[in-house]
Formats: sequence, C-alpha cells, structure tokens
Amino acid sequence: MSQLMSGARMLAECLAREGVECIFGYPGGVTLPFYDVLYEHHVRHVLVRHEENAAFAAEGYARTTGKVGVCCATSGPGATNLTTGLVDAMMDSIPIVALTGQVSSKLIGSDAFQEADTFGITRSCTKHNFLVKRFDEIPQAIHEAFYIAASGRPGPVLVDITKDALQGQGHYQPVSTIHLPGYKVFTEGHTGQIRRAAQMIAESERPLVYSGGGIVLAGAAPELREFVQLTSIPTVSTLMGLGALPTEHPNFISMPGMHGSYAANLALTNADLLIAVGVRFDDRVTGRLAAFAPHAKVIHVDIDPAEVGKNRVPDVPIVGDVKRVLAKLNKLIDETPAPEQKIAAARRAWANQIAEWKAEHPYDRSTSDSEIKPQHLMSEIDRCSGGQAIVTSDVGQHQMWAAQLIRFNEPRLWVNSGGLGSMGFGLPSAIGAQFARPDKLVFAICGDGGFQMSIPELATIASHALPIKMVIMNNGYLGMVRQWQTLFYNHRLSAVELDCFPDTDKLAAAYGIKGRTVEKPWELGPALEEAIKEPGPFLLNVKVTPLENVYPMVPAGSAINEMVLGPPQPVEAA
Repeated sequence: MSQLMSGARMLAECLAREGVECIFGYPGGVTLPFYDVLYEHHVRHVLVRHEENAAFAAEGYARTTGKVGVCCATSGPGATNLTTGLVDAMMDSIPIVALTGQVSSKLIGSDAFQEADTFGITRSCTKHNFLVKRFDEIPQAIHEAFYIAASGRPGPVLVDITKDALQGQGHYQPVSTIHLPGYKVFTEGHTGQIRRAAQMIAESERPLVYSGGGIVLAGAAPELREFVQLTSIPTVSTLMGLGALPTEHPNFISMPGMHGSYAANLALTNADLLIAVGVRFDDRVTGRLAAFAPHAKVIHVDIDPAEVGKNRVPDVPIVGDVKRVLAKLNKLIDETPAPEQKIAAARRAWANQIAEWKAEHPYDRSTSDSEIKPQHLMSEIDRCSGGQAIVTSDVGQHQMWAAQLIRFNEPRLWVNSGGLGSMGFGLPSAIGAQFARPDKLVFAICGDGGFQMSIPELATIASHALPIKMVIMNNGYLGMVRQWQTLFYNHRLSAVELDCFPDTDKLAAAYGIKGRTVEKPWELGPALEEAIKEPGPFLLNVKVTPLENVYPMVPAGSAINEMVLGPPQPVEAA
C-alpha cells in the first residue's frame, strides 16, 4: 500500500532507495521542507561552508568510490554557486546528482526573492536536468537522475524542485523501472571491430596503450592490466587515468602531454599503433593536433560516440564500455598465436628504446640543502603514501608535480580537476573523499592560491574531525601563471604575487586543529610523519623555492615532442 507523505519526504525516501549515505549541502529558504525531513532521517547531511564546495565534495566522494555523489543547494545564489562544480563534473565525467530548491511554481518568472533560472543556467553544464513542479513527479525525476548520472558516460544531473512540490502531500509510489526511449547507451562494442583491433595489434611493431580516465570510471583497471600482461605493450596514462595501471608496473611509462615525461611524449610521437581506451584526445595531451602521433594507426574505444572521431579520426572506432570491450579483446588476444619473430624482435627494440628515453630524461627529483624544492615535497609525500593513499590536489604547478612524482598503484586514489582546472578544488574534494573512504589516508595538496579559495572548509573539516592531511605548497605566487609569464611574456610578472598569507599555526588554532609551517628541507620528512601520526586533521604549510618551474613543458601550439626540458641555460662566452 502506498504511503501518504510530503514531497520532501518522498525526496528523502528516493535518496535512501538509491543507497545515498551522505549529502553535501547548504540550506536556504525554499529547501527548508527538505531539511526539516533530514532532521530525523538517516541520510547524513554534511554542512559545507560554500555551495561550490558542496559540488566539489560530492565529486570527491564519487571519484573515490564510483558511486553517485550528491550535493544540495537552495534557489538563486545557492544554485548558481553550484555551477562551477557542475561544469567540473561534466568535463571530467563524474557522476553527481545536484538537488536545488526553486521558488514556488506560481512565482516562477516573477523575479521573486532568490529566483534564478537554474534549469536554463545549468542546461549546458549538466548531462541532463529536471525542473519539478509537482510532488508526484519527484520519485520519477530522482531515480531517472541517478540512472542518467551513472550510466553510459557518467556526468552531473541536476534536479530543480519548487518549494510547493516539496510541501505538497500525496501517496508515494515507488519507482521500479526506468524507461528512457531517447537515451541509448552502447556498451558491448562491435564484434567485427574488436576482431579488427586484435588483428591490428598482432601486426604492430611499435604499439602503445594510451589509457585515460574512462578506464577508472568504468572499473576497467583489471581488464587493462590483463591486456598489458598479455601483450607487454608499453602504456601511458593521462592525468585522469593515473592509477588504472600501477605506477610501479614494468610496462607503465608515465603521464603524457603538456607536462608529461620525455619518454611518454616521444613514445606517442613514434608509435605505429595507438590503442586509445577511455580517452578523448584532449589538447593537453595532443599538443598541436596535426602533429600528434603522426605515424600511428588508431584504435579508439570509448562509450561516448560523440568522442570517437571528434579530434582524431580512428582507423578502428569501437563505441562501447571499455571494461566489456577490453574483456572481449583480451579473450581474442589470449587465443591468438604469439607474434611472428620479426614483430617480436621489433617490439623488444621498441621497449628498449622507451627504456632509453626514460633513462635519458627522467622527471626532475632534485633537492636542495638550504631550501625545500617542490619536487622534494612531492617525493616525501610519495614516500609517506607508498602508492596507497588518496591524494587530492588543487590546480597548478603542485598538481603537475604531484602527478609526475607520486605513485598511484590503484585506481581512484588520485583526485584532481582535470578538464576544467578549478582552483579551490583540492580541500573540498578531500572532504568528500574522506567521508567516502574513512579507512584511507587522505592528503589534500593545495597551492597557496587555491587554498585561500577554500579556507572556510577548514570549519567543515574541524567540525567532523576529518583526519585529512592538508599540505600547502607555498611559493608565494600563482605558480603556473607566473611560469607562463616568465617563459612566454618576457618575465613581466603581472598580478601573480601572493604577498600576504595567514600565519598557519594561528589559522589552524583558530579552527581548533593542529598545524605548522616548514621552511627547511631537513624538517620536511619529520613534519609529514607528525601530520600522519596525528589522529585528526593537520595543516602543513610548506614554504618552497618560489621561482621553480615544472618541466618538461610543451609550449602552447607546439607538438608534444617539442618539449622544453629545463630552464634556459646561460650562453658561455667564446
């Protein structure tokens, strides 16, 4: 028998049926009916200090678990504050459901207090969105939202609910089936194309696996590892794909692209076959597109048909779930005879060439006796994490150094804003990650710029005693912007100096948490170990060399083999 309940209670019931454990949000006038229900409901609500951070926290939860993250905001400014997080999730294909309140349906269009056209504003930054004006539409909209967010290529879905819909009373009818005729997901991959791919792989002399975030999202890391094990093909993983193949795997090269390694970028440039799985040929990887992988045929596997052929036309396009496609491909390869002698010899030479490139120009891990270099900081975090900790990052130089130098031996350990590059992402995403994985050590690596965009979330961390180890790489600049101004704008440093930073000890103490500043290299290791031993949160402000640049670097508009490998060397007098 159906139950009589309010729209707000129906909403909470739907969330419970979807397995939602916690919501990150901020209440307001039109969402009060929902918050009144949450007062006695078992779904946990985490009060963040800014709605943008609610979306970032929901992303951190989703990125580390594979489940749908949930955030909530009120109408008007609450909803508009979510939009950066929605775009971020859209760019990185992260499944989140955003719940927003809307003014009563009879007031829509009247410029009522805290009214905004949330439905219109978010149309282009969500996978789908709903405007719900009646209480009996809530169950169908919520369950469809979760299905759309998690299926196919994941992404954010927004459900905007009017106040009168939340207040309305009616009989709740559980939704048992989802039927969306216009929404098609292609999962299996074309059998003939998979066979063509297997044949092409068997005939290739210089093959390279180019894997991306789609591997992580699809839970396809075991299938990728099996594929690499069967074929012994060298592999690069994009910024979003790190951890799908363990950093310590003998076939793993590194991250490719603008700040990728010399070996990874030369491997892409010289390969004769790219097995591109769960990638979108992003400009930060390809550099000048016309010069990208010029000698390679391309097999492209992706669940989103819009991505296949968008930037690079593949020789073998396969639209399907990368987990299922790789499983079928692995079966075919396992049944295929070993490569003929000539191809086997060519592949050994290819592997040796890549090993030479890796040895010729490894990532910079230099240290200093007098100052803390950023590379030293990341190496110490790597030592402490052992490839097993969750690491969230803000955006900038520290993000690139972390991606280069910290090991990730499992998927869903590396959490960062890839496509959108949202400063302020590191701290709130760590909150979501720590709630999702209370068993895990979580590092939040922030620059001194991004950290100051999310300082209020120290209150959320303190309130819940979340044992996040917050590490600020403090160089006194907006580092990546300064790097570009230094290298490409004739050292004309404009609006990039961060000349005022709070006293970390006092800032941490103001929120009732522990913190300290580290300035000497010999203090760094013990300080990180102290932070890890602390059962609660810890704020570590690490002052690093201010003018260090991230290398390698591919200048804008260049091919990825046209790397700047280090700082310009002074010309010696003849």
